[in-house]
Amino acid sequence: MEQRRQRKEYELMESRARELQRAPMGAAILCLLLAGCLFEQVRGDPSFTIDYARDCFLKDGACFRYISGSFHYFRVPSVYWKDRLLKMYMTGLDAIQVYVPWNFHEPQPRMFNFDGDRDLERFLNLTVELGLLVILRPGPYICAEWDMGGLPAWLLNKKAIALRTSDPHYLNAVDSWLSVLLPKIKPRLYCNGGNIISVQVENEYGSFHACDYSYMRHLLNIFRIYLGDDVVLFTTDGNTNVELKCGTLQGLFATVDFGPVDNATKAFELLRRVQPRGPLVNSEYYTGWLDYWGEKHASSPAEQVSRGLQDILNTGASVNMYMFEGGTNFGYWNGADFKNIYKPITTSYDYDAPLTEAGDPTDKLLAIRSVISKFKSVPEGPFPPPTPKYYYGLVSLNKVGALVDLLDIFSEGDPYGTQYPITFEDLKQAFGFVLYRTRLPSDIPFPTPLSSQVSGVHDRAYISVGGRFYGVLERDRISNVNVTGSAGEWLDVLVENMGRINFGADITDFKGLLGNLTLGEDILRDWVVYSLDIDGPIAAGWPYVPDNHIWMNPQLQNRTGPTFYSGTFQIGAVGDTFLKLPKWTKGQVWINGFNIGRYWPARGPQITLYVPSNILSSSQLNRITILELEHAPDWSTVIFLDRPILNGTLSGR
Repeated sequence: MEQRRQRKEYELMESRARELQRAPMGAAILCLLLAGCLFEQVRGDPSFTIDYARDCFLKDGACFRYISGSFHYFRVPSVYWKDRLLKMYMTGLDAIQVYVPWNFHEPQPRMFNFDGDRDLERFLNLTVELGLLVILRPGPYICAEWDMGGLPAWLLNKKAIALRTSDPHYLNAVDSWLSVLLPKIKPRLYCNGGNIISVQVENEYGSFHACDYSYMRHLLNIFRIYLGDDVVLFTTDGNTNVELKCGTLQGLFATVDFGPVDNATKAFELLRRVQPRGPLVNSEYYTGWLDYWGEKHASSPAEQVSRGLQDILNTGASVNMYMFEGGTNFGYWNGADFKNIYKPITTSYDYDAPLTEAGDPTDKLLAIRSVISKFKSVPEGPFPPPTPKYYYGLVSLNKVGALVDLLDIFSEGDPYGTQYPITFEDLKQAFGFVLYRTRLPSDIPFPTPLSSQVSGVHDRAYISVGGRFYGVLERDRISNVNVTGSAGEWLDVLVENMGRINFGADITDFKGLLGNLTLGEDILRDWVVYSLDIDGPIAAGWPYVPDNHIWMNPQLQNRTGPTFYSGTFQIGAVGDTFLKLPKWTKGQVWINGFNIGRYWPARGPQITLYVPSNILSSSQLNRITILELEHAPDWSTVIFLDRPILNGTLSGR
């Protein structure tokens, strides 16, 4: 509708110009005066529109090109939002681009959370305070290498649901969510006096197999109902024929994404085939890339990124740099890809971006700032410094106990009895861990394979019999492990959700045991399933032990299998730090009850975990709690460094 209105205005302007050419001088002057008055009247009201005749955005009636950067408020503690936004402003950016993750704000149906680190409106207020425009990407699907692409896991409670389509069950949930989110956004639109200049509808839909135009039209209608006709709505897709064919829709302004290339003009050619006129926009110019566990740390040279940015700006196009700061997948929020094999994403989302995971400026930022200064003025004055980083040294931990001995703490109520395994979704559990237990039906005196169906474990299962740890079953990688035991002993299978798939053809990623487990040639039956809430008790202060209590001599401990360790440390000054876990294998870490994420130095490439200063205390003892899932070192110590290590040596473990 907006595009049609703009085209009509342009045709009217051409018609008036032809009349002026034929008119007597007095009439021409009168027309010019009237046009000037009309222009001044238009300028009096804030507007952000598209001029298809001049291939540009119009901001308050004047052609405008933006230079933007992506920033994810949900990956950065709220105490640091202003620091990061100020650094983006000082780099010379006009705008920031930001996703809104649905699952972050509606963790359970009709239970909404916009408080604390989820306070979207406070974040948007800060962008106004700093004079930054906003390009909003509210989804409902966002990708973002975030769990399930931002869609809430409770959608999978209806197993046959068809996500990102016209399935009524999906649309009802989407409509409900947007009826809460979009009214918060409307007063903040630029045309209403706010700073949001454009809003994306869905995200990279051309990369999804459904190609459901009815779904996209439904979303367009919902966005127009809540936001009105005066806001620029857009799509973003990769610049290939297939992606642009299924991702674009009449009535939506189309943009593309691509990384550093030799010729930006050529890269925009496909966009021009589906959208011959209007401003050119790269909505995701890649400044780096994400990391997967077990793969090499991704990086992009500053010279290459800055050269590609200049190439884009030379075309006159608008650009958004993805990411400008990546941040951290705290807790369990990381997503995963599936490219012939399941590939979970690391806790760090540093992205080799211009601002590091901890918000520090890099050489890449300076190179980008230099390029921007060739096209517009950049703010003068000192650049905000890095936040303080501290080396706090070694901390000793002691064993608290094996997870299976602490079920009364982490599992409320009775377990679920079932003949065959059920999923996380059957238990209405979104994240973390579920314990499956069954008793051995007979003696197993010789090593016998416990095996899963192909891709039957989502995503990683830790196997113990009678408290003895035997190994791991892993999705797409390890399908059997040998065990022994006596009849009646507990076979424990602790399953970890390593993150739901966030991109590609199938993001319907159920978790847990998706099929039967077989011991030798016998299918195991009669399971007892425990839904585990580990974060709740730890956030409430568990383990409740004296600070100087030693549980047992570390050299005498059984150090294999899912086990908790805890310790305390004191600091004099509070700052950011980085936790290194030498010779630990894989697990989860909490500091003062805050889940800082997964560690897996045995596989790499990420070796340290970012610890933001806001969760630390200089006046009280700080407690660190670790759930080690496989094997702890003989002496359970960790070390806090003043620098990250994200490119460690890879291992097949």
